[in-house]
Amino acid sequence: MSTAPVLRLTGVGLRRDGRDLLDAVDWTVRPGESWVVLGPNGCGKTSLARIAALYEHPSRGTVEVLGARLGRTDVRALRRRVALVSSAMADQVRGDLDPVDVVVTALHAALEPWWHTYTDADRDRAREALEHQHVGHTAGRRFGSLSSGERQRVLLARALVAGPDLLLLDEPAAGLDLGGREELVDRLEAVVRQGSPTVVLVTHHVEEIPPSASHLLALGGGRVLAAGPVEEVLDAGLLRAAFDVEVGLSRTGGRWSVTPAGSPGRHLTEHEDGGGR
Repeated sequence: MSTAPVLRLTGVGLRRDGRDLLDAVDWTVRPGESWVVLGPNGCGKTSLARIAALYEHPSRGTVEVLGARLGRTDVRALRRRVALVSSAMADQVRGDLDPVDVVVTALHAALEPWWHTYTDADRDRAREALEHQHVGHTAGRRFGSLSSGERQRVLLARALVAGPDLLLLDEPAAGLDLGGREELVDRLEAVVRQGSPTVVLVTHHVEEIPPSASHLLALGGGRVLAAGPVEEVLDAGLLRAAFDVEVGLSRTGGRWSVTPAGSPGRHLTEHEDGGGR
């Protein structure tokens, strides 16, 4: 296994309309790690994900993805090794497409199946990817007719079918009901446990953190508030600094949750909560 960082940002800043969306961000993701980027709305999480996914250029600083430096590499070729999933992406997919077509087009980084020619083997590969995300039953239906949770798992299948080295998920559970969220977290946990690709999940809910996620980066006002192993950095104090709210924090069966201020939530060790990685 390569020891070179999967992702390395040094002094990264992003300025738009006279305002810094990100400032002085240093962040390194190493092989074997899985990260959660946590913070409130408007803190720069999506901007950070788009930079890491090579869809946005920073105003300052350096970005290295899979050993290549942004600005000194063919971004089109490098993007084939990086997958980005977001709730907004579902709006870019034509609603009358068969989920098999939605997935198979990822083999050419396309959105429409008529742009390229696909073999029966390609479509079998797409169906297998759908099965792995527990949405094989959607084949033959219209993408737009699926539930929000099913659509997000189809998009996860799409992201994984081409075998990316880096998978970035920007608030994929946004808009999902409880059942849809839990099924998605379960599927993300399965991907994280595989160890490949490297997973980075962007969220503002601790409840969405997969049990096996190893590291956490907290953002506030476009700056890094904390970064390191989840069990070492995630506590009620960090949530107070990031979200400006007093809550307790607890962990059960490897899953995190918040409790109202004054409740006995606290940072628990893996041994105490009886779960974890």
